[in-house]
Amino acid sequence: MTTDELSLVFAALADPTRRAILERLARGDATVNQLAEPFAMSQQAVSKHIKVLEKARLVQRTRSAQSRPCALDAVRLDAAAGWIAEHRRVWADRYDRLDEHIAQLRGRDSG
Repeated sequence: MTTDELSLVFAALADPTRRAILERLARGDATVNQLAEPFAMSQQAVSKHIKVLEKARLVQRTRSAQSRPCALDAVRLDAAAGWIAEHRRVWADRYDRLDEHIAQLRGRDSG
């Protein structure tokens, strides 16, 4: 995933309404009306959130007769989680090396 794609994913995830929409879609496909039900906002406002999620390629709309239900596309979420995990490992390694360095410095001071 490119940096720009990753930025779109993290920007989409920054909003609690969009995260709630993704949580709902993790349980199964839903129409915009179904996604709008738990929110105190218009269907149009929810549609705007869905468009942000579509642009980040976290959601896709499918065709089912006359309706166009939304479906979660978790591939980008997996890629974002992988990016986070990689950077967590890098920082954990740095902290481990820092701990070792501090322990060596303390050993010199006491010796």
